[in-house]
Amino acid sequence: MTDDVQTEGVQGEPALEPVEQAAEEPAEFPGGVAQRLEAILMVADEPLSVVSLATAVGAPVAAVRRTLAALVEDYDGRQGTPERGFELREVGGGWRFYVRAEYDDMVAGYVGGQAPARLSQAALETLAVIAYKQPVTRSQVASIRAVNVDSVVRTLLARGLITEVAAHPETGAILYGTTDMLLQQLGINSLDELPPISPLLDDGSDGFDDIVG
Repeated sequence: MTDDVQTEGVQGEPALEPVEQAAEEPAEFPGGVAQRLEAILMVADEPLSVVSLATAVGAPVAAVRRTLAALVEDYDGRQGTPERGFELREVGGGWRFYVRAEYDDMVAGYVGGQAPARLSQAALETLAVIAYKQPVTRSQVASIRAVNVDSVVRTLLARGLITEVAAHPETGAILYGTTDMLLQQLGINSLDELPPISPLLDDGSDGFDDIVG
């Protein structure tokens, strides 16, 4: 699908306007607005606002809004194309790809059936922060660990060890928490059985001052 195709109206709604033409787009970015948006949304860990997306893809906000609307209709099968197994939704003021609800069980079964691999040290540290600090945003975890945790969070989500529990009421950022699968892996019944964090810290309680036991 190209980003300059005009979509037809649905159930009496006015047809969507075509997205901005290439002449209005910066030359340093390849592809059209739709392709650039798909590339960014494919790796997004949290819903991205229209302004953030416009900045990321180098396109006018108005063009991004129209393109998002066209992509939603395309993925939902409202442009004569088959419905996709994923959908593009606006959640908490931001946009992100999601698996369609009817495929949740299948995807969960696939992820759960994968042969478990040993978690990296970075993944274990990130998982510990989320376990003790939850609910916590990705940026808060990154601040505590002082490193980028995007790929690690994706790994933990894919393993089913953490999940999205809510959206931050002020920023709209996704809040993460641990799952029952983690309890099963640890062989405990509740997070209350986790040991106090204080003895586990080498150099004080930086980032954990409000939860140190």
